[in-house]
Amino acid sequence: MRPEKVFVVEDLQERFQKSPFLFVADYTGLNVTEFGNLRNRLVEAGARCQVVKNSFLRKAAASVGLPDFSELMGGQTAVVTGEKDVCAAAKVVKKFSSETKKFIVKVGVLENRLLNTKEIDALADMPSKEVLQSQLLGLLLTPATNLVRLLNEPASMLARLLQASADKQEKAAA
Repeated sequence: MRPEKVFVVEDLQERFQKSPFLFVADYTGLNVTEFGNLRNRLVEAGARCQVVKNSFLRKAAASVGLPDFSELMGGQTAVVTGEKDVCAAAKVVKKFSSETKKFIVKVGVLENRLLNTKEIDALADMPSKEVLQSQLLGLLLTPATNLVRLLNEPASMLARLLQASADKQEKAAA
């Protein structure tokens, strides 16, 4: 293999090792402007899209121990990787795919597990990491909040009773 080809494969290997996820897509029919738009959206989501030759993708994926998805490759192939939130990248890919009908995700890999298109769509439909964290925090705080209310209830009842008594005496005096 020529040195420039070896460099490309090594670059892919490095990206695959750093990224917890990978989406392989066919981009047949996309023009340069549309592809640039996709790349910009993915950068905002903490991901990156790169056009690769199928043979380079096979070699790089096999060398880092990714599951074999070579039977799903063919045509013009683009690879989406990232080091951040997989759900954000999946949302961008799903939305862009539905808008253009030209960017078709064939397979994904998440933590060395193959994902089909339905599973990638399910990732895209999940709430963002921040929303999930806030929901978890709310669940964790609920028992403490209920305990504080329960402990405050006797004092609140006494205060309401005293206020009602004071109101009653005030009416009687008037």
